[in-house]
Amino acid sequence: MHVWVRSPVPEAASLTITDALLADGSITSIRIVDGVVVAHGAPALAGDEVVDAGGRLVLPAMAEAHAHLDKAFLAETVPNPTGDLMGAIMAMESHRHLLTEADTVVRAERAARLIAANGATAIRTHADLTTDNGLMSVRALLEVRRRLHDVVHLEVFALCGWPSIGPEGTEQRALLREAIAMGIDGIGGCPHLESDPHAANDEFLTIAAEAGLPVDLHTDETLDPSRFALPDLAARVLASGFPHRVSASHCVSLGVQPATVQAQVAEQLAAAGISVIALPSSNLFLQGRAQQVAMPRALTAIQALRAAGVNVAAGADNLQDPFNPVGRGDCLETAGLMVMAGHVLPHDAYRMVSDRVRQLMGLPVAGPEVGQVADLVIAPARTVRDAIAFGAPGRTVVRAGRVVTHGA
Repeated sequence: MHVWVRSPVPEAASLTITDALLADGSITSIRIVDGVVVAHGAPALAGDEVVDAGGRLVLPAMAEAHAHLDKAFLAETVPNPTGDLMGAIMAMESHRHLLTEADTVVRAERAARLIAANGATAIRTHADLTTDNGLMSVRALLEVRRRLHDVVHLEVFALCGWPSIGPEGTEQRALLREAIAMGIDGIGGCPHLESDPHAANDEFLTIAAEAGLPVDLHTDETLDPSRFALPDLAARVLASGFPHRVSASHCVSLGVQPATVQAQVAEQLAAAGISVIALPSSNLFLQGRAQQVAMPRALTAIQALRAAGVNVAAGADNLQDPFNPVGRGDCLETAGLMVMAGHVLPHDAYRMVSDRVRQLMGLPVAGPEVGQVADLVIAPARTVRDAIAFGAPGRTVVRAGRVVTHGA
């Protein structure tokens, strides 16, 4: 069995970005030494690599909170004629025999490179871990993580199939422990699809605590208000003192609860330190099809969560596959959807695809300010709103003080 070990990120000794436009409208130079911003307005020194921003906007690099790189670009290979969540799940299961590890590596690497070139220096991806699929997706994505270690911080979370609880889940739990031994970065699953979502929450937290790993669960990805295991997750984290980072992705049924329930659960999540990841693109596509009158937006309770102080991030979820047949592999696309469907203003939407994601990943604050990690994107835009609205290509991406993508 292979155990994968992260390699250190190579850093440029020094880099100076000249004629850089900051979000506050000022123009300056940004000097970076050993991957950290050390000065504004200072001239480049001998030996510095110099990048002329040409008056373009310099922002904190983005981060993809939730991807499924092992499924990327399967829209033609694995069609989903019903267009709903269970249709997508069933389509994947019925087409597994067409998928190989080598092909998964190629598609996943293509997707990761696209996301990175568009300005993300960190990506969290889930890897299907089912009794039918075995460890194939885990192996493939760990290989992509190895290949791209100097381009992007890639986290691989095992996405456990079901059942994972009780005697029926013995084989699934054994697969999860194999994946842990291989070096995955975190543990995930779908408690709302289990026979007992509360027991599944407990199982995943228990295994994660034993392994010393963070948790990111696909939680309540449904508009059925009775499928609501999010409060139980918060209660278990608080009661157990679970010591690692916890994220809850989707949380769709929270959005259809009464306002009083939304506020109460949001307070619980804030107290437990649980981050919530909204996933507008896939949930807008998959959810609400049966309700053609007053169709719901199928998003979580964004305003209530933010009001309570919950760390709310946003991700793209799927990329041109049965769960979402479109998508550009661009965090700015997600930010735009949060503006339009989530009623979030542009600056906040950008934070949801940048520093809010880094927070839930446990990464240090990045950006162009002195003392911040020099993970940056230089975008052909004048403002954050402009950058989101146009999503213009030709971005230059800097990771740890080293240019990894050269824009136009």
